[in-house]
Amino acid sequence: MKAIFVTGGKQYYVSEGDTIYVEKLDNEVGSEVVFDTVLLADGKLGKPYVDGAKVVCTVEKHGRQKKVIVFKYKPKKKYRNKQGHRQPYTKLVVKKIEVK
Repeated sequence: MKAIFVTGGKQYYVSEGDTIYVEKLDNEVGSEVVFDTVLLADGKLGKPYVDGAKVVCTVEKHGRQKKVIVFKYKPKKKYRNKQGHRQPYTKLVVKKIEVK
């Protein structure tokens, strides 16, 4: 069974047993997270969401992605600005997809 759900302003297309990385959630490691904003579940399309459908995931870990360097400069003006950024994420494992 496959589903599309929304979290963190992004849509994820998953099936049972998949591992995904989403924007950081405030849940503890080992806890369950239930997403009820399901756009598509088992071929049923919602308008805008499928009624009674939910995606159940467990939190595996929290972390930060690789560093991205942001370097700005203006030629001939002696302006240089270097900045780094590491985006936090949450690793989820999809346990089951429920459709009523």
